[in-house]
Amino acid sequence: MLKTKSGFGLIELIIAMAIFFILLSIAAPNFSGWILNAKIRTKAESVLSGLQLARAEAVRRNSVVRFQLTTTSDDTCALDTAGPNWIVSLDVATGKCGTVASETTDPRIIQLGSSAEGSGGSTTLLSGQSSFVFDGMGRLTSTASAIDIKTSLAVLCIDAGGTARCLRVDVTSGGQIRMCDPALPNTTTQGC
Repeated sequence: MLKTKSGFGLIELIIAMAIFFILLSIAAPNFSGWILNAKIRTKAESVLSGLQLARAEAVRRNSVVRFQLTTTSDDTCALDTAGPNWIVSLDVATGKCGTVASETTDPRIIQLGSSAEGSGGSTTLLSGQSSFVFDGMGRLTSTASAIDIKTSLAVLCIDAGGTARCLRVDVTSGGQIRMCDPALPNTTTQGC
């Protein structure tokens, strides 16, 4: 009776590893692009949820609520059209971003969003304005400082440069907020 050996020989193992590394080298560029696009989507969804929260709080409270892009999330913060942090508050948050969320302490912060949230610092916010102010009806208002609505559409663009796509979060003067992909035709529901 012959004994059969089970398992892999050295040659078979080397061939299997060579095939694995060839496949890995082919997939690596696509995988890094996928990770970058996932980070961009995470940042866009964070901004989208912050804007939706600001609008919902404005309607719930029947008062003005601000969504503000800031340089940092501590007390050295300043409004900035490139973010990377955001704050939803009742008052202007410049220089007061480190304040604990409170209904009574100026700037009466409702929620903070950090650049480290989900996407790290690899994505950049590009916006025509640093502050989006919603009134009690849920519409954008130009009566508060730091907002300038030149058209009916205010755009936030999240872009990481290179081959990654850019996602936009559009806010109309009526207060409608949606995320779209400018690379797709505007005839599709996901296109801008």
